[in-house]
Amino acid sequence: MASKLTPVQAPLNRNDPQLIGNDPQLTRSDQQLIRTDPQMIRTDPQLTPNDPQLTRSDPQLIRTDPQMMRADPQPMITANPPQLLGSSAPLMVNPSKYIPAAAASAQQLAMRGTGDRSMFLASEDSYTMKQIQEIHRPDGREIDVKPLFQLVEDIVSRASMFPTQEMIVPGMDRSQVEQVEDKYNQAVVISMLEGLAQVIDRISVQIAFNSFSGIDGHETTVSLLKMLASYPWDAKLVLTLAAFALNYGEFWLLAQIYSSNQLAKSVAILRQLPVIMEHSGALKSRVDALNVLIKAILNLARVVSAFKGLPPTYITQDVPAMSAAMATMPTAVYWSIRSIIACAAQIASLSSMGHEYLVTTTESWELSTLAHKINNIRDHLQKLLDICYSLLEEKRDAEAFQSLVHILDMIHIDNMKVLKALIYTKDDILPLYDGSAKRRVSLEVLRRKNVLLLISGLEISEDELSILEQIYRESRTQPVRMDTLYEVVWIPIVDHSLLGIDSIQKKFESLQSTMPWHTVHHPSIIDRAVIRLVKEKWHFRNKPILVVLDAHGRVVSPNAIHMMWIWGSNAFPFTSFREETLWKEEAWRLELLVDGIDQTVLDWSKEGKYVFMYGGDDIEWIRRFTSRAKAVAKTVGIPLEMVYVGKSHKKEQVRRVTTVIEAENLSYAWQELMVWFFWTRLESMLFSKIQLGKVDEHDQMMLEIKKLLSYDKSGGWAVLSRGSEVVVNGHFTTMMSTVVEFDKWKDRVELDGFPTSFKGYHDKLVRDTHPCSRFEFPISTGRIPENLKCPECQRFMEKFVTFACCHDEDAIAALY
Repeated sequence: MASKLTPVQAPLNRNDPQLIGNDPQLTRSDQQLIRTDPQMIRTDPQLTPNDPQLTRSDPQLIRTDPQMMRADPQPMITANPPQLLGSSAPLMVNPSKYIPAAAASAQQLAMRGTGDRSMFLASEDSYTMKQIQEIHRPDGREIDVKPLFQLVEDIVSRASMFPTQEMIVPGMDRSQVEQVEDKYNQAVVISMLEGLAQVIDRISVQIAFNSFSGIDGHETTVSLLKMLASYPWDAKLVLTLAAFALNYGEFWLLAQIYSSNQLAKSVAILRQLPVIMEHSGALKSRVDALNVLIKAILNLARVVSAFKGLPPTYITQDVPAMSAAMATMPTAVYWSIRSIIACAAQIASLSSMGHEYLVTTTESWELSTLAHKINNIRDHLQKLLDICYSLLEEKRDAEAFQSLVHILDMIHIDNMKVLKALIYTKDDILPLYDGSAKRRVSLEVLRRKNVLLLISGLEISEDELSILEQIYRESRTQPVRMDTLYEVVWIPIVDHSLLGIDSIQKKFESLQSTMPWHTVHHPSIIDRAVIRLVKEKWHFRNKPILVVLDAHGRVVSPNAIHMMWIWGSNAFPFTSFREETLWKEEAWRLELLVDGIDQTVLDWSKEGKYVFMYGGDDIEWIRRFTSRAKAVAKTVGIPLEMVYVGKSHKKEQVRRVTTVIEAENLSYAWQELMVWFFWTRLESMLFSKIQLGKVDEHDQMMLEIKKLLSYDKSGGWAVLSRGSEVVVNGHFTTMMSTVVEFDKWKDRVELDGFPTSFKGYHDKLVRDTHPCSRFEFPISTGRIPENLKCPECQRFMEKFVTFACCHDEDAIAALY
């Protein structure tokens, strides 16, 4: 039962501090609290003995109401009770209600609402922290306290008065707690305890004795730290937690089983547990406060232990975040142990003082303020730990990146080591998904095959996938079975921080389900070092690339997607050498522009017809141009066909123009997928030359391709061909003028022929007008040339940064 203290009858001499300690009315606990504890409540130096709030009649003073206690963040003045109360004030001290300085300073931190290290250290006694550091003398022993800490967590998580109470160990539910024994090897724990059991028992006994003896928390904490002087900081904390778990676990074990076990019932009666359980309703708030503090201690201990687990080869002591954390360790461990002692005192008071002790709220408040202090320290250390983890991740990623580059530079007997490094290094799962068989497979299906790595984000368009699938399936139907020669693997590049988002997962699954080739099982298995390699070495941005590995894992093309668009499977084995060979075989002809897109136009070419291919988005220009061109052809008497091929962008406007062309029967018009593929192939021709480093060679074919791409950015254009021969490739202004001014050159038709006459007059207009040339390279392109020559005058072009928006959502999505 609680002791009742009586006030001192004689007034105390405010100038005689010894009188307090010698007063016969004071108990030993009172004397310890007043005399010896340097951490006792310090008062604001602004208070004076004449302060009207500090009178003996003020009941708030007797109760030590937390709202009245104020802690000055500046260097504190330890309160001398006679000086504080004045000579006429009787002294009434109750150890169970006396609030230590930690509580008041933590309360002030709570009112300030900050977790900054300077705030929680501002209220510390520098002498005390110096004392704690001086008694820390580790002998160099290394102790892995992780298994012991897991055991402590298991004990604490199961110890509860209320069976339905939420587990106080963060991140653990009941099912996880039931399986906690699988998380550590009991033999390891038992072996560890053989050397530490005596230490844990000594700590447990001292905590229990001091809790019942009324010795203040600071003195007990210092004595425990002296006992553990030779251990590292994390071991000091975990060993003290283990000692507390012994008493804490035994207490709640009795509380849980005493009603069904006679032995437990008898022991419980000695501990007054039936009385406590009878008042469980009133006790719940205090148990909750106790649980909150224990949870805070465990969280802090977890962070403290995490620093010990950082590999010293990557995170050295001179790393600023690490050195800052080590400087905070004495404070963290001191207040953790101090809080553990406060928790133990609560358990001791419950069993020794019974239900009469339940009515006060002072202790609950003290636990809450300690929890706040512990959380502040934990938040500060967690920020430092996060910095260390980021630095560790950077260093490991850099190391993995260099290792990956080295593997790609090595010579291998097959491609398996390279594929494992790029896709998945372990053997614990099947990392690939076979799109044809709809099942998971291992990397073995790719052994000694040419592998095309299709690398893209989740924004790869349906058009791209449709054409790729068409080429892929055609290759499987050719007489020479290319499926025995090469395989395609999709490697999606996704920011790892977005992988938990449901919409990202659904988008991935949707794309994966449409692909007939192999894909990685999930984007998460692609290592960050691989993503860095793809971006830095293979120049991936957001546009899909196709990296080709031969049967030995050598990179034979950093991006064969251009070859695939231009020549399809005819480009096999998709090497840079094959790319150069194919270009040597090509010529500036109509088949180069429309091959694999539209058989109708190819048939016109075979029939020797004249064909006008044209593009743009100005419907009035299109109406006038088609009308005048048909009139010229009729006058000359030549077979003329016309086909509209749109623009490389402005999809919505192209759709509207196509609708008008078809409705008014102005000419033949390609459908949207054909338009997209035409411009993609044309751009791929330019990028292919850029990749080969031959974009500015004196090559007539490349000059004409560059003209077409330039004209597309400047409005409209038209290409006139006869059969497979391209006659004229011109800007919409000069092409329109040529057909409109037919009367000026029609007399030359009989002498020189229609193709020569048309070209001669058009070239004269070009010399007179000099239309500007323009090229635009999206940031998602990857490889952008440093310089580019004008296809008209062969001068180096000026370079500008352009921001453009054509209100085309598909184009915008491809950039990001």
